[in-house]
Amino acid sequence: MLKQFKLGLLTVLTVAALSSCKNDGADTAATDTAAVPTTTEGGITATPTADPNAAVAQPGAETPAAPTGPTTTMTFAETEFNFGKVKAGEKVQHEYVFKNTGKEPLVISNAKGSCGCTVPEWPKEPIAPGASGKIKVEFDSKGKSGPNSKQVTITANTDPPQSIIYIKGDVIGDPAAAAPAPAAGGTAPQKQ
Repeated sequence: MLKQFKLGLLTVLTVAALSSCKNDGADTAATDTAAVPTTTEGGITATPTADPNAAVAQPGAETPAAPTGPTTTMTFAETEFNFGKVKAGEKVQHEYVFKNTGKEPLVISNAKGSCGCTVPEWPKEPIAPGASGKIKVEFDSKGKSGPNSKQVTITANTDPPQSIIYIKGDVIGDPAAAAPAPAAGGTAPQKQ
């Protein structure tokens, strides 16, 4: 009975699966899944995930809470930027312009890149209705090659509370770095 009680206390949270910095060619956008609360033995309510493959929240990895209070709307001039081709190791920066198109001050509580190679900067002060702001995103291509698509999730007092912007392009790897080094103690083959 105690074991069932402990299992009943477990609440599973789903979070958007974010790709790691290991390049797999493109990040995948997570889809929202609706979870239906169920009551277990003893009256404990648990919320199962609709997708058994969905990521489970780890301590410190929770989705930031949206600011409380009245909601507003934010509109981006563009939500995707293609930086074209860059050499591995180059850093690419882009500013995404947005406007508070609602009737309440816009408060951005967080902006998070899909991996450590994508770092956003956002305004910390409220944006008045009708005013504009910028979110600067820097992508570091060090250690990357091939097509890359990264996302930045913005959490604000909007409905829905998260908005996503993308930065993508091709990273041309260093061919010298890809060449295998000769084996230690070995000699190059001699021409005959």
